[in-house]
Amino acid sequence: MCEGPPNGWSRARGLVVKTLVLIGGALLIKRFTKSTTRWDHARIVSNSLTGEKFSKEQAARDPDNFFNLRWLCCPAADMVDGSKVLYFEQAFWRTPHKPFRQRFCTVKPCPKEMKCDVELSTYAIRDAEEYKNFCDRSRDQRPLPEEVIGDVAEHLTTIHLNRCERGKRCLYEGSTPPEGFPNSWNGASYCTSELAVLKNNEIHTWDRGYDDDGKQVWGVKNGPYEFKPAPEPATGPAYTSVDMLSTLNFPLSIDKRIEGSFVLQE
Repeated sequence: MCEGPPNGWSRARGLVVKTLVLIGGALLIKRFTKSTTRWDHARIVSNSLTGEKFSKEQAARDPDNFFNLRWLCCPAADMVDGSKVLYFEQAFWRTPHKPFRQRFCTVKPCPKEMKCDVELSTYAIRDAEEYKNFCDRSRDQRPLPEEVIGDVAEHLTTIHLNRCERGKRCLYEGSTPPEGFPNSWNGASYCTSELAVLKNNEIHTWDRGYDDDGKQVWGVKNGPYEFKPAPEPATGPAYTSVDMLSTLNFPLSIDKRIEGSFVLQE
């Protein structure tokens, strides 16, 4: 008489299958719930800051308060402690080769004793003229990483960023301390900065200067600048000279710039 496998064997085989399913599920859960390290946060912020971005859409919506500015940022060196040094510049859309603002930025995890995720600091450049259009040049035409580190000059500001809560549009957000940092542009005694990293590498930044009485003396009053990654170059009949010469891309006047833009911080 033919007989099937003993009941004990069937139960053992069932236990093996269940065990494998549980192990597989546990590994899958672990993969998707793996905690993000301190350096992962710094890497995400650093990658989001880099690239070419424009405030064109915002300038089209509100040309009285915002210009179409070009944001350009790229890696420049690595520090001994692992932090990234980025080169950053801003220019009017029509004159990208003439940046009005040049900075070095360092991106690293916040100190362990602080309740934040990423520390973003800006520094002056020892010889800014030498670094104009740094990101647009081929690598063999750029200053070497060791030269970059040697050209990091005085500290300007530091922003402490935290991961955004679930449900918010941003990924990271933060600001300078309420007392800000020293600044003397246009009668200011100190300045503050706010920054948000959004999905798709969009960056919102809001810089303002205040005098001793707390009166805002430079910077946008309506909200942050919104920089979105540059789209693919447009071609074909839809890309006309009308778009190229749109009046919202022209600087209006020096008075307008002082009143309406953060970009004059020096």
